[in-house]
Amino acid sequence: MKLSIINGHLIDPANQINVKKNLYIDNGRILAIGSQPERFIAEKIIDAENLIVCPGLIDLSVQLCESGQQHTATIASEAKAAIKGGITSLCTPPNHDPIIDSPAAVDLIEDKAAKAGHAHVYAIGALTQGLEGELLSEMLALKQAGCLGVSNGLNPIQNPLVLRRAMEYAATLDLTLFINAADPWLQSQGCIHEGMVSSRLGLGGIPEATETIAIARDISLIEQTGVSAHFHSISSGKTISMIKDAQDRGLPITADVSPHHLHLSEHDIGNYDSLSYVMPPLRSTRDREQLQQAVRDGVITTISSHHRPLSNDAKLGPFAETKPGISGLETLLSLTLKLVEDEELSLQQAIANLTHNPAQILGIDAGHLSIGAQADICLIDPHAELECQPKQFISAGKNSPFSGWHFNHDVAYTILNGDIAYQKG
Repeated sequence: MKLSIINGHLIDPANQINVKKNLYIDNGRILAIGSQPERFIAEKIIDAENLIVCPGLIDLSVQLCESGQQHTATIASEAKAAIKGGITSLCTPPNHDPIIDSPAAVDLIEDKAAKAGHAHVYAIGALTQGLEGELLSEMLALKQAGCLGVSNGLNPIQNPLVLRRAMEYAATLDLTLFINAADPWLQSQGCIHEGMVSSRLGLGGIPEATETIAIARDISLIEQTGVSAHFHSISSGKTISMIKDAQDRGLPITADVSPHHLHLSEHDIGNYDSLSYVMPPLRSTRDREQLQQAVRDGVITTISSHHRPLSNDAKLGPFAETKPGISGLETLLSLTLKLVEDEELSLQQAIANLTHNPAQILGIDAGHLSIGAQADICLIDPHAELECQPKQFISAGKNSPFSGWHFNHDVAYTILNGDIAYQKG
């Protein structure tokens, strides 16, 4: 399709563009910015007056479906939800069904994603076979099959020697290691942040040392092995200074944070609200403020949904017996731009954290509006005035603590490979 997007406010942090200009698309790629090319006749014109035009969003951590949970979510259902949320590229962690520890599993995901025809879906391969933390996976084969990195998902590797060998192997292959840092012994049977709220509710607490001790070990091994590493879903303020110190010393380390950790705290659990049950747990208001500051300072460079769709039953029952997780694809953009409304971030920073920065971490040619680039684009209405209603999510998971929240930004259009993949009705 030959497509013109006119009168829009273009924001492209990768190319430092922040101006009102027209955009012209042909054959799935960006043909021109500004003046209309000669002999170009658009088959479709989108008048983007009063809209923000930016690269399609990129989400580093999206659980598509888990073992035995296909009735809750599928690649097709969640990729469609991603498109509604303006997300054109997403990564699924290795704790998929089946576990992504073989080229066959990668091929299966790519095949299902291609048949669904919604967002671009990338796989993160398993660091160890079966995510059991004992035998290294065939990382070379996983890389050749298309994996953009490796991870042990939510399964911590308890043996530091195994982790060191895995890091060395990943480093030789130039594969980024994605880490969910948590010490399993300190976490034990805890389910919320260890503090006043856990004491009041009588629930098992998870101290911030669960994260800081694990990250201290990981940083030491990263320095020794030289592997590029990305820390998922940072939750503790004390962790930030450790990551910044490592970055200042030149270690190849990046980090992301979830929108729920930037907006919520342990107090939002209220009286056992299981919709606010996540891992890592929501921490103190001070931690939340420090996480916001870390995004402003560039210590944390990416905001990822850490989407985990769950059935309604998974959130019913005593708090500690429910499953942790939030359905976040369709609120990622609105929650991130709410930080702009609250003057916590600049608009340019917010868009960069959702587009250019995650693309750099993955090493993919995406997240920018350069001439010749693949036309994956998000058009945002900054005057939407909508109420979050999880029951209306396209995602199979309706598990969100943001029900009833009011947002002023929403996706108006999502362009995928130059075609209109979503248009707000």
